[in-house]
Amino acid sequence: MSAAPAEPSTDLSTVFLDRIRAIVGASNLKEGQAIANLDYGVAAGNFGATAVVLPASTEEVAAIVNAGTKYGVSIVTHGGRTGLVGGGLSSPGQLVLSTARLNRIVGLSSIERVAVVEAGVTLQSLQAAAAEHRLEPGIDLPSRGSATIGGMVSTNAGGITAFRHGVMRHRVLGMEIVLPDGSVYSDLTRVAKNSAGYDLKHLFIGAEGTLGVVTRIAVKLEPMPAATATVIFGLPSVEAALDITRLGFDVRFGHLRAAEAIWNSYFQLTAGHHRWWAADYDPNHPINLLISLGGAGEEQLQAELERIYELVIEKYPEISAVVATTQAQEEELWRLREDTDLIYRKHPAAPSYDVSVPLSEIDAYVSRCLVELNSIAPRLDPYIFGHLADGNLHIVLNAASAEMTPEETAAVETVLYRDLAAVGGSFSAEHGIGSKRVHSLRDTANPVKLALMKRIKGTVDAADLLNPGKVIE
Repeated sequence: MSAAPAEPSTDLSTVFLDRIRAIVGASNLKEGQAIANLDYGVAAGNFGATAVVLPASTEEVAAIVNAGTKYGVSIVTHGGRTGLVGGGLSSPGQLVLSTARLNRIVGLSSIERVAVVEAGVTLQSLQAAAAEHRLEPGIDLPSRGSATIGGMVSTNAGGITAFRHGVMRHRVLGMEIVLPDGSVYSDLTRVAKNSAGYDLKHLFIGAEGTLGVVTRIAVKLEPMPAATATVIFGLPSVEAALDITRLGFDVRFGHLRAAEAIWNSYFQLTAGHHRWWAADYDPNHPINLLISLGGAGEEQLQAELERIYELVIEKYPEISAVVATTQAQEEELWRLREDTDLIYRKHPAAPSYDVSVPLSEIDAYVSRCLVELNSIAPRLDPYIFGHLADGNLHIVLNAASAEMTPEETAAVETVLYRDLAAVGGSFSAEHGIGSKRVHSLRDTANPVKLALMKRIKGTVDAADLLNPGKVIE
């Protein structure tokens, strides 16, 4: 008679798992096939952990983290799992803490223009709740349906309107965080002016879950414009795109809401897939610019777009332009910018980069990078798009990850990151460091900054149990 098969081994002790079950209930601790049934997001490696726990309150989070400290179990916090730099990757012996059940909007005041939300609330959910009061969070991302407020805090997300309302760091008034020892730092301040000692929330914004687990956030809201107007320009140069962006800042009625640049290779991909075309619009312009205005009346905003067009065509007579006259047309134009999934369907796991470049340096930077990338491999003609008003460019290679050799990947990073810090830019604009950019931070950051970051991590999380291996080594 053959021996019975051995039970599968686990790196988490039974006593630890029993403790977690006692905290959240058996149905909210996932193991084995139950993990496989969950959506891992953008990377299958997000669910490499032995178990996934779904707490429903700050108290449960604190108890879980306390148990992790007691039993020496490292914890990786997950939001919407939309991150692109491996910040949510986990491995056997670790516990993933999902904020999916921390999904309540605790309060929203139209008088204060503040919402207090739990970490697992998606951006889209907050947008919908705020819109009922003619308000908005002051930040927007293409992944709004899955990106969570806690995850956006942890990565200091930027998005489309950062040039106007700031990045996530500027949207947060107060926060509640569970520290590595299970204690709760709660400072849900709902006012802008607060000079009561060190503003400690900024330690945790952008820390990617390495210093604590964000559980609740007080978010500043902004008035929603009564009307919007959108136009796409086909342009001959970055200079022309920057000229139009400056005109967008100087409109007589309303305000600039977005200035999104789409270089030709990416425009060809999205326009071709969505079969977008318009009479008199040349699809072969080197760069396309999506401009959106917000204000009190659509008629005034449309008039402003017409005025911008008339000013620009005097200097650049070869331009094209299409103004959206309906909401459906506006959505069609935005798809040309936001449907980035098309890239990854065509080039699985294509290496992507997220840089910030001072506006005056963008033209020279892009021109240099295109030439040097082509010298690495003639097949490299990257997709480039981004937030032109703040200089944040997304550069995605037109190659699957498996097609790139380690030597080519290293050479690409050298090209894209060289001299960025010297000209006042950043190699990581809004995606964070995660695990994929740890070496880049090490190679490019000021050594004093790195040393201070390590001291902070060592002080707050001496056992290195919260999201180890991310951000810093």
